[in-house]
Amino acid sequence: MSRVGRKPIPIISTVKVQVKDREVTVKGPKGELAAVVHPAIGIEIKDNTVQVTRSSDLKEFRALHGLWRALIQNMVKGVTEGYSRKLELVGVGYRVELKGSKLQLALGFSHPILFAPPQGIKIEAPTQTSITVSGIDKQLVGQVAAKIRSFRPPEPYKGKGVKYAGEVVRRKAGKAAAAGGAKG
Repeated sequence: MSRVGRKPIPIISTVKVQVKDREVTVKGPKGELAAVVHPAIGIEIKDNTVQVTRSSDLKEFRALHGLWRALIQNMVKGVTEGYSRKLELVGVGYRVELKGSKLQLALGFSHPILFAPPQGIKIEAPTQTSITVSGIDKQLVGQVAAKIRSFRPPEPYKGKGVKYAGEVVRRKAGKAAAAGGAKG
């Protein structure tokens, strides 16, 4: 059996989990998340834990077993603690500013980029060179952070661009200067 899928998911007192017709709904202090589970996956709630089961031992179902256990665990953690992702801007003149709920990025283009976050995502700009994306849906937080990073990903020569906090950009040497000028 799957080592991940076999582990029960503990439910704390502030979280309420419901299963109705393959739809799992998780309610907590930060909000509510729902997902429709694959037909081969079963979900049982007993003794303040959620147990994920599968219908057979086919390879496909073993993979889905661990996947759905992890997805439900992420939903429980999201409605209690939430998720956040930090981004940093590296480069001369690169800065970020909040205009209402929209994010305005100056990334060296001829015009600023205005980015409106999807519903359920909160974006903060504590400094001119840092962004914090937060929300209860782990997948959506990661997707929004990746979208912002895609406007100007870090380049390998000077390291300029939008990068995740703590991300290490592998640097390249660039062109070496010619020692004796042009040969002729």
